[in-house]
Amino acid sequence: MPKNSATSYLKRPYIPYVAPFVLFAICIYVGLLFNISQSLMYSVKTVLVAACLIYFWNSYKHEIRFSFNWLAVISGVLVFFIWVLPEGLYPQIGHSEFNPYKQSSGYEVYFIIAFRLIGATLVVPLMEELFWRSFALRFAIRSDFASAPLGQFSWFSFIFISLFFGFEHHRWLVGIIAGMVYAGVLYHRKNLFDPILSHAITNLLLGIYVLLTHQWSFW
Repeated sequence: MPKNSATSYLKRPYIPYVAPFVLFAICIYVGLLFNISQSLMYSVKTVLVAACLIYFWNSYKHEIRFSFNWLAVISGVLVFFIWVLPEGLYPQIGHSEFNPYKQSSGYEVYFIIAFRLIGATLVVPLMEELFWRSFALRFAIRSDFASAPLGQFSWFSFIFISLFFGFEHHRWLVGIIAGMVYAGVLYHRKNLFDPILSHAITNLLLGIYVLLTHQWSFW
C-alpha cells in the first residue's frame, strides 16, 4: 500500500469500513437512475465492492479471526426464520424483487443466480458487518470509533444502530431484530467473523429458499 494512502487511513480510519458500503449504495442508485438491468448492475456492484473490500483488507483483517462458532450458525438460521415467517403480517417500506428468469434465459440464468448467491453470501455480509457492527456500533459510542474496543456494548449504540440497520431494509421490523441478533453475536466473543458468518448463513438460506419457492420479493 502506498505510504500516502496509509497516512490517509490513519487520518480517516473510517474509510475502509464506510467505502464499500457507500460504493454498494451508489451502485444501487446508479442502476435505478440509468435504468440498468438488475442482473448486470448486481454483477457489477458485486465485483466492485469485492475489489474494494480486498483493497482495504489489511485495515480490518485483525478484527476477523476465522474460527467456528455454533452460536453464529444457530443465530444465522434463526434470523432466516425470523425474516421469512412473519411475511404479510406487518407493513413494509417499499418493495423490490429480483427474478433472474425475467432478466435472462438459457444458461445465462444460472450465471446470474450464481452471482446473486455469491454476492449475498460472501460480499454483502462482510460489507454490511464492517459498516454496521464494526464501524457504526463503535461510532455511536465514540466519534473516534477506532479507540472503542470492537464489541463494546452500550444500550444506545445497540438500539440506535439496530434501528438504522432495520430501516435500511424493506422488511424493517425483522431487519431490526436481525440487527440485534447480529450485534449480540458480536458481543459474545468480540470477533467480527461471528456476525459475518451468521449473516452469511442467513443470506445463503434465504437464497436457497427463494430458488425453491420462487418468492422473488425476498431477493
